[in-house]
Amino acid sequence: MNDLLIRGATVIDGTGGAPKFVDVAVRDGRISAVEVQRTGTEAREIDGRGRVLAPGFIDIHTHSDFTLPLNPLAEAKVRQGVTTEVVGNCGFSVAPALPGKAELLADYLSASAPWLPFVETDFASYMARWPEIAVNTVMQVGHNTLRLMAMDMENRAPNSSELRHMQEMLAEALEAGALGMSSGLFTPPGLYAEPEEIRALGGVLKQYGARYSSHIRDESHKVAEAVTEAIDVGESCGIHVQIAHLKLSGIDSWGGAGKLLGVVDAARSRGVSVDCDQYPYDTASNPLRFLLPPWIHEGGMDAMLARLTEPYTRVRIRQKLGEAGFTNFGRLKSWADIRIATSPTAEAGRTIDDLARERSQDPLDVACDLIIADRGATRILVRSMSEDDVRTILADPLVTVGSDGPCVAPYGITGQGKPHPRLYGTFPRVLGHYARDLDLVGLPQAIHKMTGRAAAALGLTDRGTIVEGNAADLVLFNPETIADRATFDDPHRYPEGIDMVIVNGSIVIDGDHTGALPGRLLRRRGAILA
Repeated sequence: MNDLLIRGATVIDGTGGAPKFVDVAVRDGRISAVEVQRTGTEAREIDGRGRVLAPGFIDIHTHSDFTLPLNPLAEAKVRQGVTTEVVGNCGFSVAPALPGKAELLADYLSASAPWLPFVETDFASYMARWPEIAVNTVMQVGHNTLRLMAMDMENRAPNSSELRHMQEMLAEALEAGALGMSSGLFTPPGLYAEPEEIRALGGVLKQYGARYSSHIRDESHKVAEAVTEAIDVGESCGIHVQIAHLKLSGIDSWGGAGKLLGVVDAARSRGVSVDCDQYPYDTASNPLRFLLPPWIHEGGMDAMLARLTEPYTRVRIRQKLGEAGFTNFGRLKSWADIRIATSPTAEAGRTIDDLARERSQDPLDVACDLIIADRGATRILVRSMSEDDVRTILADPLVTVGSDGPCVAPYGITGQGKPHPRLYGTFPRVLGHYARDLDLVGLPQAIHKMTGRAAAALGLTDRGTIVEGNAADLVLFNPETIADRATFDDPHRYPEGIDMVIVNGSIVIDGDHTGALPGRLLRRRGAILA
């Protein structure tokens, strides 16, 4: 007898193929049958008429390592239909944290993980302590974290000992089962790394059959060059590369999405293993301090805060902003495009422009004063992209989907502030707004982007498609009503239209959250995740 039978649903199986009218049975956490009008007695039969049954969605780019230990129910993600999250992105990871350096890492990640306790740990111990949670987790180790552990915030190339130390820490994480390494070359200390450093670490990834993902060095003025740099790491090292949240940031870069996708397609055509992902919004999120020129950060937090008190420093920053706009974000229309998401001292939802007018101050002075008051922990939203570019990238069938956000909830410690609505709405927004309402992609192709395509990009062989023998990660939703409800003014809102979410054969969402915690920590074995 099977544990579950979903009968009568329109099955979109994650391959990109046409819908099927079959019944799907689940037993012992696996898909046990995919049959037309299956007969027999099952422990529980689910009526799927008028609904779509799809593989569970794979959030290929998240930062939920910052929140899942605090919110194991994984509500903001699992209520979107997400059953697997890939964490440790943009060069940021919670491990390793070497003896005496946990506080340094906590300070560095204060704007991203303000509520998470940091402890000294290697990567294997970190993975061993991962709690029971509602969704599956895939881990990466962050290059920024490795560099911080090896050489603090030094703006220079590593010496041979420091590079070897980074390679050894990376190898330890890979032996523990990490998927690979992520980089965040847009911000210190990652941006201090020359390509040779990344390639030296790429050699370790190659040795273990591991993967590389990158928040590239520049997403505005030199975005094509930055994409090429990431591709070069994959090509020269013979490893898979994932380009994170592909975008064109800053008004001077708008309109170039087609050309940028061409750079990726050209690499694929010559045999490079490269994928990219996207979140379906025109607004990004980052710590406020990361908008400032790289030299501001040299020497660490205390040195940065001291610099920002100096009038001459602010003159230099203002000159840089006038020449090229914000670091990694380019030129914005105004300071009204920068909104506070979370802050220890300022009201969430206010823009820098609002505060400047209220305080009768220059907006840059407000930003610098806020960074000082919050000790670097201010997180912001930045409207920096063109909706036309967002749509062009989303319409590409090979671009996968990632929320680029941590898993939160409307209650408790992670319910504070006004975070990016992508935390609650990414996947329903693709399926409802872009696929159904705007018809940018067909529903089978949209689902493929967030299931089968994502699984292939990760080397995940037994998830992402509805096939007999695969893990039973499934989502049942109403294609006519699925929609994101989170907004920038009211972000803590769950989507609508998702009836049921099943993780490893256990029902986690059945109208409401069941309290089940069936998620698994998926570890890499060679080039395969399981």
